[in-house]
Amino acid sequence: MTNHTQWKALSESVVLRHQAYINGAFQPAVSGETFPCINPATEKLLVDVASCDEADVNLAVDSALQAYRSGVWSELAPKQRKQILLKLADLLEQHKDEFALLDTLDMGKSISEMTAIDIPDSIDCIRWTAECIDKLYGEIAPTGNDTLALISHEPVGVVAAITPWNYPLMMATWKLAPALAAGNSVILKPSEKSPLSALRLAELATQAGIPDGVFNVLPGFGHTAGKALGLHHDVNVLAFTGSTRVAGMLMEYAGQSNLKRVWLEAGGKSPNLIFEDCDDVKKAAATAAAAIFSNQGEVCIACSRIYVQKSIKAEFTAALVEAASHYQPSDPLDPATNMGPMVDGAQLETVARFIRSAKEEGGEVLLGGVPEYVEGQGFYAKPTIVSEAHNGMTFVQEEIFGPVLAVCEFDTEEEAIALANDSKYGLGASVWTANLSRAHRVSRKIHSGMVWVNTWGEGDSTVPFGGVKASGNGRDKSLHAMEKYTELKNVWIRL
Repeated sequence: MTNHTQWKALSESVVLRHQAYINGAFQPAVSGETFPCINPATEKLLVDVASCDEADVNLAVDSALQAYRSGVWSELAPKQRKQILLKLADLLEQHKDEFALLDTLDMGKSISEMTAIDIPDSIDCIRWTAECIDKLYGEIAPTGNDTLALISHEPVGVVAAITPWNYPLMMATWKLAPALAAGNSVILKPSEKSPLSALRLAELATQAGIPDGVFNVLPGFGHTAGKALGLHHDVNVLAFTGSTRVAGMLMEYAGQSNLKRVWLEAGGKSPNLIFEDCDDVKKAAATAAAAIFSNQGEVCIACSRIYVQKSIKAEFTAALVEAASHYQPSDPLDPATNMGPMVDGAQLETVARFIRSAKEEGGEVLLGGVPEYVEGQGFYAKPTIVSEAHNGMTFVQEEIFGPVLAVCEFDTEEEAIALANDSKYGLGASVWTANLSRAHRVSRKIHSGMVWVNTWGEGDSTVPFGGVKASGNGRDKSLHAMEKYTELKNVWIRL
């Protein structure tokens, strides 16, 4: 097992790719512009990265479209595409320590979480999706004997994927794996806050055998490269994970251009319902702490709203504070660290602003508080628990994307459901109860794309990930993800 000293030594030798990857080669932005990539744990410059804009988008789309039309990937036998993607997964596994370091250095994610969750999940996503390629069949419709109606799935053409900074590698694989598996050309725009692992992955894709132009990576900002992708008439599908505000803008761009399909996984404010018949309060409290303080709370499915039944509130809250006290922000290169820094100073200030708001609106801070920033020592925020919260408070309604937990109470099952649904978001939810009927009743009535019962955050490549309401309309993972990146065609033949 690699220790803290070894990870630090390895981090000094990792090579940082910093140019756009278009048509199988690294190249600077057409404008020559760059932006700084900062290590949030040290505030030191990692590298200056190419800042792509509309000119680069046009080059990448032209390259992707030419590759698609040539059939070099889109018409390749499914079994051959599968073998190439399996090789990509193997290469990612061979370079797993390098990729773990890239995301840890880039956005502050703990190295232990990278090695235990992000890297294995990313490898599994590519492998599982690759194995699906030659196992998906078309259909024959039940028409009369004098006709033959064939129903098939075809690649859509050029797919643009815009991914977030909180799970840079993992979220990228969730989108590019099914898009590539379906035979499309893909342009990936990683967040400007965490572009490094995506650029390295593009290099491995070429090494695995993915043809030039089929997989391109454009680092850049949303208002430049992201907007240009949204407005481009030759981009047929846009897959996005990020904020609800930007998701709405991308839908507008689709309407202003070619009515491209836009698949969105947007914000979240997930509720966690703790009923008095929960048979293990300490386990529920420990999981609740993990559900908000893992990855510094920079998690779209973070259960940032606790609703606990009044009869067990005191017992649960005490266990929650105890569990949360074990989350201490520290150097993310230390395997013992379970919380790293916030991704940047702006995100740290957002966390501070919402904690101040919670206190002003009557919340009682049980743990943590407003971050104490020291220049040059990283953007660290402590786990914060605010009790005496209710749905009328701003910090209970708005997505913070940080380690801030609201503890609210309820009397009845009906009240708990109403409080949980009193949100514009609908991504995830957690329910704790030993009553099987209650588990089913509540799960059915909660307006959410995902519900966990007596757990949180679990899943694998076989199940879809996504939400409802302002949390979006897309689904990553599972066979349902493949549907987003294909066109359904009907061929009717008169015999």
